[in-house]
Amino acid sequence: MHISSGRWMYGLLLALITSVLWGILPIKLKEVLLVMDPVTVTWYRLAVAGSLLFAYLAASRRLPRFRPLGRKGGWLLALAIGGLTANYVLYLVGLNLLSPGTTQLVIQVAPILLLISSLFIFRERFSLGQAIGLMVMLLGFGLFFNQRLGELLTSLTTYTTGVLTVLAAAFVWTFYGLAQKQLLTLWSSVQVMMVIYLACALLLTPWAQPLQALQLSPLQGWLLLACCLNTLVAYGAFAEALAHWEASRVSATLALTPLVTFVSVALASSWWPDHVLPEQVNWIAYAGAVVVVLGSALTALGPSLLAAWRTRRPGR
Repeated sequence: MHISSGRWMYGLLLALITSVLWGILPIKLKEVLLVMDPVTVTWYRLAVAGSLLFAYLAASRRLPRFRPLGRKGGWLLALAIGGLTANYVLYLVGLNLLSPGTTQLVIQVAPILLLISSLFIFRERFSLGQAIGLMVMLLGFGLFFNQRLGELLTSLTTYTTGVLTVLAAAFVWTFYGLAQKQLLTLWSSVQVMMVIYLACALLLTPWAQPLQALQLSPLQGWLLLACCLNTLVAYGAFAEALAHWEASRVSATLALTPLVTFVSVALASSWWPDHVLPEQVNWIAYAGAVVVVLGSALTALGPSLLAAWRTRRPGR
């Protein structure tokens, strides 16, 4: 079993870097999507990130071998490729219909779905602390959507379609997460991501239109490159953070990502009002976003918090 190095401050720094990179990503993507379609943007992100990982693994002579996968591993790889491809495309389709902050908040459902799925597939335990965290998170979503609950529940508007699309992106990401978890017993995380990225890009090639990049303004071109590198650097920082800090604490730190997005949108809309629109939500919705983050963090830290509380009880 993996044991963290104990360099928790370094792990915290890497987790915060990941949170910031993921937090500002939808703002950059939103600008690129003004010119390019979601499939083509996804193709560029996966092709660039996968190619850079291929170059790194080839230079270090660590390219993965496919023979140890076997038939079961092949099916897992296909499931991971299909899940991640659908997740990337659906996320961008939803982002096209929603604001960056709303999109980033709704996608927080993904790790919760992965946790629930793991209960049945990997027989993992679900603690009382995690159950409380899940309830807090659901309360936060209710507060966040306070202005548009009626719209979400009674009609299929553009906003409702966007929310449902991002929820679908979270759902299919669960299949990717479950498959990748099993693939890590055969390959390293870098090898898994390289194969999945390149395979996903190949899968999308018939529908991608790379020449759309020629229509981008210089600013949009740099933002597209930043999105491609974001995919690589953010996941690299995330993987390295797990090497130095407990997974539950890394996950709790990453729960801050939606708040990073909301703060980034507020700043960007004041600095570049021609490119970034402010979030159209009230103070109750902002409070709900904070509650969602708290619930997500509590869900991640639930087992360790409950264990710490039990050890400190009198008479123990």
